[in-house]
Formats: sequence, C-alpha cells, structure tokens
Amino acid sequence: MNKQVKYSFKNEFVSYFLLIFGSFLFAVGDVMFVNPYLLAPGGTYGLANVFNTIWPWRISFYAICMDIPLLLIGTWLLGPKFGAKTVISTVAIFAFTWVLEMAWGYNPVINEGILTNPDAVHNLVQIPHSDNTFFQPDYFLNTVVAGVIYGLAIGLIFRSGATSGGSDIISMILHKYTKVSLGTLVLIVDSFITLTTLLAFGDIRLPIYSIILIAIESKVIDFVVDGIKTYKTAFIVTDQTEEVRNFILNDIRRGGTIFTGLGMYQGTERKMIYVTLERTDLVKLKSNIRRLDPNAFINVVDSSEIMGLGFKALPEE
Repeated sequence: MNKQVKYSFKNEFVSYFLLIFGSFLFAVGDVMFVNPYLLAPGGTYGLANVFNTIWPWRISFYAICMDIPLLLIGTWLLGPKFGAKTVISTVAIFAFTWVLEMAWGYNPVINEGILTNPDAVHNLVQIPHSDNTFFQPDYFLNTVVAGVIYGLAIGLIFRSGATSGGSDIISMILHKYTKVSLGTLVLIVDSFITLTTLLAFGDIRLPIYSIILIAIESKVIDFVVDGIKTYKTAFIVTDQTEEVRNFILNDIRRGGTIFTGLGMYQGTERKMIYVTLERTDLVKLKSNIRRLDPNAFINVVDSSEIMGLGFKALPEE
C-alpha cells in the first residue's frame, strides 16, 4: 500500500470516527440534557422534544419521521447536495438516540434532587414518562453543559464533512425560492422551533434558555471547526514602506506581500503591506507602528486557518 493510499485511508477513518462520535454526543446531549428540561434548541430533534412531551412517543421516532421526508424533498428540490455522510449521520443519531431512550430514559443528569411529591418544593419540572416523579432543576448549569455537548457534537459532524440536515434543509429550500440569506432563514426556522416551547408549556424560561444554549453551541462549533484563532492578518497602508518592511522582516521575522494601490480621496499611489502574524507579534507591530509611521493605516482581521511556509503545512492530496 503506497503512502498516498495510506494517507487517504487514515483520513477517511478519522472522518468517519468523528462522524459517529459526534452523532453519539448529539444523542447524549438531547436525551440526557435537553429533553428532560423541555428545551428545544432548533432542529428536528428540538421539535421532537416538544412533541415527545405533549404526545408521548420516542424522540427518535418523531425525529426520523421528519428527517427522512426532509432528505427526500431536499434531494428532489435541491439535488443530491447532502452526500452519504449526512445520511449516515441522520441514521446514526437516530440509532444512538433510540438506544439511550431505551437504556437511560428521559431522566436528567443535572438536578438538585429527585422528588415524588411535587408540593414539597416550588419550581419543579416533571420528568417525562416517569410516573409521579419530579426533579428540582438547575436550568443554567444544564443549559451550559448541553450547549457544550451540542456544539462538540455538531462541530465534529461538520469536521467529518457531513451536514446537520434536518431543519437546515427547510432553510435551504426557502433560500432557493425567496433569495433571503441562508443564515437569516436558519435563524428564523430555529427561532420558530424554539418558541414552540413557550406555546406548548407556557413558560418563558424555556425559549430563553434554548436561545442561550444555541449561542453557546455556536461558539463551541466555531472552536471545533476553526480552532482557536491565534493568527491575525494585518493590512498596513504606509508611506514608510521600507521602515515597516524591515521591522517585520528583521524584528518580527515574518514575511509578507507588498501591494501597490491608489488612494480614493486624493488619487495618490500608496503601498500596502499584507502580513499574517501571531498575536504576540501583532502586539510588537502595534507598539512600534507609530514610531515607524505616525500616519499609517492598519486593518487587522482574524485568520482562522493559515497554511503554507512558516504556518500549518498544506494538505496532501
């Protein structure tokens, strides 16, 4: 087996491992943390949680009954954009959720005590499908943990090359026919699903905590997919090109690119330096730029992934 085949096999193995493990984490987050607190942080599983509490049936059954038609309709209207990994992810999440429902039930991991008498304390939530059993909730801690688990799960699924499918397909279909941005449509669809908790249970805390969960989840997804953004890219417009260039090359020991541009206001030809730096190097540059050119203009942007000489190696084929 040659090196290229070995590398390809290793990448595929890691990819499918991330897919399966991410699907398992998603099921854990939903069954053990989200459902017991009656939360619905978007997606078909969020809606399935609401249905599960109002009309008791397994979350996995509700979700797969929505996911399969959405995949079929999405393929019909949008073409086969989802790929085999998204189908595998959909089936894996269903399977793991079903197993956890059978083995664990819908009991919360985080609580401040299980009670059989709901009159003993106020602010109780009934555990679904557990007769005459109640628990005293810790909404905030549960929301934080659920958001982290959901974020890790979906981030790993994204890293594997799959998509979340589910309600995202609705957003993609609406995007095709309305031309509203996909991000806006995803927010609208997930917000509607989140608000169903208020309509179903009449508790304003539930959609609020669901939104907090989504916010935490999105940050964790960014961290898993993009990593810690330790690099900064600076665009420096300066008349003292040589001084700034020498400082970057000799003091910071980084390379860069110099562009020639035309100022919009005066129409004067100006030089612009493009350079990517670590945060510590950017601090050095900013602390010295006034000395090098008091009239310099700098635009700094986050760089989530840098590949090439001096940074992360370029991927092999």
